[in-house]
Amino acid sequence: MNRLMTWGQDRRWRREVIDRAQLPPGGRLLDLGTGTGDLALEALRRDADLRVAAADFTLEMMHRGRTRPGGDSVRWAQADALALPFPDETFDAIVSGYLMRNVGDLSRAWTEQHRVLKPGGRLVCLDTTPPPPGWRGFPVRLYLRLVLPLLGWLIAGDRAAYTYLQSSTERFATAEELAASMQAAGFREVCFRRLMFATMAIHWGIK
Repeated sequence: MNRLMTWGQDRRWRREVIDRAQLPPGGRLLDLGTGTGDLALEALRRDADLRVAAADFTLEMMHRGRTRPGGDSVRWAQADALALPFPDETFDAIVSGYLMRNVGDLSRAWTEQHRVLKPGGRLVCLDTTPPPPGWRGFPVRLYLRLVLPLLGWLIAGDRAAYTYLQSSTERFATAEELAASMQAAGFREVCFRRLMFATMAIHWGIK
């Protein structure tokens, strides 16, 4: 479904996330909200000497990720993004894919990530963004509200999950608001790049 609903672009976006993390050789990476480990495993494909932690609230997803090629090289950890079980200044970079629109407290989640990053460490976030208001966002809202739930039902057998994707996307912060919340948490040099008709964005910043 990820391949289908992004027209195959999600793999390229994940590669860009790892590029922007600018990890040093053998550095320490946290993939937060890892799911089945897409970002963690992409990083290890670049540098097998990286020390990669992959954290998620859902054990079942990580159990599946552990069985993927390279999964035994990842340190998997069940964790709450609002209370990370890692010491201060542990990681050279933190990456996430489609996590932040699901956290219960955006400010606290940023603060926790800021805490466990080393000084000068980088945070990179890939997530959905709400469609623009008015007629400019009408095609995107149509896709989110009608096409995605139908595809979810036909292909994944789960209409409700893709209805949730639509509702959580439309309620989420705009790209500008998300950047402002990163800055408020202490990140500097915060930037973002919109993707796929402004329905996705990659944000990045430095501690």
